[in-house]
Amino acid sequence: MAVAPWPIGRVNWIGLWTLYHKEVWRFLKVPAQTIAAPAVMALLMITIFSIAVGSAVRQVGGVPYIEFLSPGLIMMAIIQNSFGNASSSLIISKVQGNIVDLLMPPLSPGELAWGFILGGVTRGLFVGAVLLVVVAPAAGLTPRHPEFILLHAVFAASALSMLGLMGGIWAEKFDHIATVTNFVVTPLAFLSGTFYSIERLPPIWGEITRFNPLFYMIDGFRYGFIGHADGSLGTGIVVVVSATLTLWVACYVMLSRGYKLKP
Repeated sequence: MAVAPWPIGRVNWIGLWTLYHKEVWRFLKVPAQTIAAPAVMALLMITIFSIAVGSAVRQVGGVPYIEFLSPGLIMMAIIQNSFGNASSSLIISKVQGNIVDLLMPPLSPGELAWGFILGGVTRGLFVGAVLLVVVAPAAGLTPRHPEFILLHAVFAASALSMLGLMGGIWAEKFDHIATVTNFVVTPLAFLSGTFYSIERLPPIWGEITRFNPLFYMIDGFRYGFIGHADGSLGTGIVVVVSATLTLWVACYVMLSRGYKLKP
């Protein structure tokens, strides 16, 4: 007696879960690279900046410099790992020639996108949580507005996962992903107030920084810990949500058209 196939329905939940599970298991298989390394890097940067800058700048935003710096480093790790998970997964599949294994199953463009995006979000938030546990005791971090911490962490991880997915779709080799990382992600992260308050910048540079979406992600996330923000919190939420939605539309369009994925 033949067994009827499992009905997929409007959403292929089994396929979506399988892709998401693959993405999560992929980074959990190498914890030394994906989890321990970002934690060690954050601790090194905290140590270096506390020695190099902490003695000259004792307080920023009404809190000790290390307490000001730590949320920025945690958010930067969330951003980098979310981007790296989605981009590396897709480019590896393209380079190894097994991208067809992702395109042949009955997964819609939206399901494909969410599988990669949620995998990147999970890695970013997981690394951020580990860093928080490691850094908080040394920096004296205490969540004051948990809703801002969670909101900005989730949207930042989602936006950078989408950007990583777009980079992975566009790239044809690892050098292309390195180009996006070195000339887009890293400059935006370093010039977003991660290590400093934009109130200390010349007015023109302060205004330029306000056009950087990553500034609002870090600023709102930091506000959740120290209760001080350099920019408008309302404007920041609008910018972060708008940037995420725009990137989602771009990802969906690229996957729907099979851009650089289908002959």
